[in-house]
Amino acid sequence: MSRVVAIILHAVPRAGAGPLELAFAAARARNAERQARGFETAGADARIVETGPAGAPFGARLREIAATEAGAGIVILGSGSVPLATSVDRRAFMEAAGGSGATLTNNRYSGDILAIPPEVDLSALPDLVADNSVPRWLAERGVPVRDLRGRWRLQVDLDSPIDVLLAGFARHHDPAFTRVRDAATRIRNRAADSRAELLVAGRTSAATLQWLERATASRTRALIEERGFRTATPDQRPARSTLGLLIDREGPEGFGRLLAGLADAAVVDSRVLLAHRLGTDESAWPAAEDRFASDLLLHERIADPWLRALTRSAAEADIPILLGGHTLVGPGVRLVARG
Repeated sequence: MSRVVAIILHAVPRAGAGPLELAFAAARARNAERQARGFETAGADARIVETGPAGAPFGARLREIAATEAGAGIVILGSGSVPLATSVDRRAFMEAAGGSGATLTNNRYSGDILAIPPEVDLSALPDLVADNSVPRWLAERGVPVRDLRGRWRLQVDLDSPIDVLLAGFARHHDPAFTRVRDAATRIRNRAADSRAELLVAGRTSAATLQWLERATASRTRALIEERGFRTATPDQRPARSTLGLLIDREGPEGFGRLLAGLADAAVVDSRVLLAHRLGTDESAWPAAEDRFASDLLLHERIADPWLRALTRSAAEADIPILLGGHTLVGPGVRLVARG
């Protein structure tokens, strides 16, 4: 097997970052350290590379790593990636990177970790903004790509503070998590009630819904929309959300009332709502500190009026509601329902 280099990219907080951003970055840094130790144990040369807000795009950075580490297999991931990965999972990526076969990712449609054998030529890789599109780019150029979509734990990603809680890495007595801990407990109780109905809205999947049907007593109402909006090309239609259209009509203040009319508990991908309202470019969205406060239902800490009203409506609704991103409505649903 060829030498393998494991690179964990860690985005350092921007200057002037708020307390939630700083705490979230610290949680991702702890995950990066765990991953580095795990890959070192598996035999890789592992290192954490810090990146800044004005740094090179992911594609350029990966090209540079491939050129610098010529002859070595590469495992590359972000500091928030695959926090529930086991030693067996890491060995699978090590074997793929050190071999001469296909590349390996956790999900070919939205990759968070990628193992690349030495003979794969990355010199023409474009300046992709993020890692999610790399498996598609490789496949389009005839490079074999395998994935581990069947391992649900590898689809968990730390994209938000709510994911830190669900993955079990939140500080136990951190008061910032009080409201979402309570909401998650109430949702878990609803999921165990055969008379209740759980709404899952956003970038969820058929596999998640099948699991809910098998593993929970409650009925499931699902609204699947805008899967893949982060990897959409400029010639595709703008992001549009059915739930977002209803909020346009009712106003963000009516969000909780709207969901309470549909279900007894709800898990909502708020990034789809933001993409519907403001487009898919995150630079046009409310600041990360606001988004993280929304995920924790801390509406009083949000500066953006629309997001503050939406979050307050969710926090004060008659039913328990959790807000977050792709992980929450995907593999995170299992973590909410199981506790």
